[in-house]
Amino acid sequence: MVITCVTVFVKSGNIQDFIQATIKNHQASIKEPGNLRFDFLQSREDPARFFLYEAYESETSTIAHKLAPHYLTWRDTVKDWMAKPREGVTHQVICPAEINQW
Repeated sequence: MVITCVTVFVKSGNIQDFIQATIKNHQASIKEPGNLRFDFLQSREDPARFFLYEAYESETSTIAHKLAPHYLTWRDTVKDWMAKPREGVTHQVICPAEINQW
């Protein structure tokens, strides 16, 4: 399994547009083969700070996500709305180790 945690800081004037575009990306991403989770979170302390938690079965399915038309549309749509470049960190899963526990 491959987990990617992405932090995004959005310009204050683009928060609602970012939310709408990211919901659309989320809805398509959870239908991808190999997707286990795709959570979209907003900070309670800072409404301009968002967190994406993406879990895929394999590196192959992670790469496929980054090539998917809905992801490419999202990436191009939101790029100018970010206050700074998004920060993505990839992780390997320790627990739960069994895919049926996801």
